[in-house]
Amino acid sequence: MGVVVPLGQKGPAGASLRPLMKLVEADMERVNSLISKRTGSDVRMIPELANHLINSGGKRIRPMLTIATAQMFGYGGEHHVTLAASVEFMHTATLLHDDVVDESNMRRGKAAARLLWGNEASVLVGDFLLGQAFKMMVETQSLEALAILSNAAAVIAEGEVWQLAAAKNVSTTEDDYLSVIRAKTAALFSAATEIGAIIAKRSGDEQAAMRSFGNNLGIAFQLVDDALDYTGEEGKLGKSVGDDFREGKITLPVVLSYRRGDDAERTFWRRTLQEGTIGDDDLEKAIAIMRKHNALADTIERAAHYGAMARDALAIFPDGKHKAALQEAVDFCIARVS
Repeated sequence: MGVVVPLGQKGPAGASLRPLMKLVEADMERVNSLISKRTGSDVRMIPELANHLINSGGKRIRPMLTIATAQMFGYGGEHHVTLAASVEFMHTATLLHDDVVDESNMRRGKAAARLLWGNEASVLVGDFLLGQAFKMMVETQSLEALAILSNAAAVIAEGEVWQLAAAKNVSTTEDDYLSVIRAKTAALFSAATEIGAIIAKRSGDEQAAMRSFGNNLGIAFQLVDDALDYTGEEGKLGKSVGDDFREGKITLPVVLSYRRGDDAERTFWRRTLQEGTIGDDDLEKAIAIMRKHNALADTIERAAHYGAMARDALAIFPDGKHKAALQEAVDFCIARVS
């Protein structure tokens, strides 16, 4: 099972994951092997359901960040591989749980696991993966890494509940929304990068820099995803365009459009997102309103701002191939929307 992003994939500005992938390729093969091993179970449904999602073409960005960070700091042990696999298991578990909560039908271009095995099985296999992730964390005997990842797990769950409470609430503010994505998305990016510095026993300043890098990259990544849900191509998204709209999710393009709109447009958002009454042409109308108020462009502008903050967090480190690859990974995440 190899790394799952095509080596030649590039954004229009030329940003690519290729440099990062080349640096981590050997260790990622070990991560993938460990993932395959740890999804094994005598309960046949567990590996079948887990591998349906794990092998479906995800980018593996989070574990690659763990590997690359540890390498950048000259770590020479084995625990970065174990922790990277833990990070991927945590991410996969949240996707399984999210699809149940959101009643999603597609994930990474395939039928969501919940459609094939049911909601109950998806939740329970997600719990199994979380359990395996924590078992692997303990095996590294790094209490600091365990503390960071376990805290991230709690923060992610808080973010999901926060988002559920805010669902269909068109009065959500931009600050409120950013707080949600810091928890549900950025927390795992931040933990994935910080633990590379932790196991390499780097200074507190360097650990904080990697925590900031991951946090800001995670926010940028999610904001780009928000825009892509209205502007992307279904084949590249791996889900249906407009899923956020149909599920009543309040994302930043909606927040900006609602605030900037007139009374008729606010009535439209309340009808479609708050009341769930969506007609055949309403997605196209939603996109038109977003474009009218520059909500999509401004969402990407904010993503670029957080991307710049992520790059700045790396400024304290000497130039080198790992730093350059991490910087280009930021550019790639932003360029996905172009």
